[in-house]
Amino acid sequence: MHRIAAVVVSPVLSFDVSIPLMVFNSVAHYDVRICTARPGPLATVGGPDIVVPYGLDAVEGADTVIAVGSGGEPAPTETLDALRKAAAGGTRIASLCTGAFVLAQAGLLDGRRATTHWSLAGDLAARFPSVEVQPDLLFVEDGGIYTSAGAAAAIDLCLHLVRIDYGAAVANTAARLAVVPPVRPGGQSQYIETPLPAERGTSLATTRAWVLERLDRPLSLADLAGHARMSVRTLTRRFHAETGMSPLQWLLHQRVDRARELLETTRLPMDQVAARSGLGSADSLRKHMVGRVGLTPTAYRASFTQVPAGT
Repeated sequence: MHRIAAVVVSPVLSFDVSIPLMVFNSVAHYDVRICTARPGPLATVGGPDIVVPYGLDAVEGADTVIAVGSGGEPAPTETLDALRKAAAGGTRIASLCTGAFVLAQAGLLDGRRATTHWSLAGDLAARFPSVEVQPDLLFVEDGGIYTSAGAAAAIDLCLHLVRIDYGAAVANTAARLAVVPPVRPGGQSQYIETPLPAERGTSLATTRAWVLERLDRPLSLADLAGHARMSVRTLTRRFHAETGMSPLQWLLHQRVDRARELLETTRLPMDQVAARSGLGSADSLRKHMVGRVGLTPTAYRASFTQVPAGT
């Protein structure tokens, strides 16, 4: 059982506190403990008060420690000490939204890339000049420390951690239970300065769903534009506005994720995995798996297979 200690620092949104519970408790692989420097009743911003049951002793022995909240305000000294001790012991460290300020106060982001909610990225950079702030990303990993932007991006980071721990199939199950998209890469933009106006009937969600049912087939920009009944130029512009990615970038991510699921849940030969995910050949599958997850298909299957031996 993978133990997670979510360290809450006031002021904090009740929604942010709920994210680790919602994502990690949706699959039977985690023990999530919400903790704080002073356990008991805790006021939240824009929501009901909550009761935090654990103190900072929950950080000891945790496999992952996640800093949640602070709003950029100073964190208690004992919280910073607990985070430093956990990091020094090799514990995986992460933050959600303004939790990045807590990690920065602890000195854990010095010389590292990090992100936070886009509206506070400038403040983080100004107050902690040794941190390389990436204001336009959903989440960032640098040296085993993970930081996320706000709101839904925090869900994306938690799903990413599930995917690292237990593979794409388990992460996608957690995503379905949370009713969120299973794949939003950390490099995707967290905030689009000039979004298209919301017009009835113009969402490309139907076209994306159509693509996901046809990942085993060759698909071109013209195919997607034809389904969406718009020009390639308009499709590309609107696709980027909705996802932060080009259509072909998004399609490649979906193909690789489908390959990961097949590697985890079947014993199909590599050429069939490549064919069913639309990656073409076993060589192409290997290239994209190494480029995306840093593992060959064989190594990935050995690490994340859910198929019992001998079946």
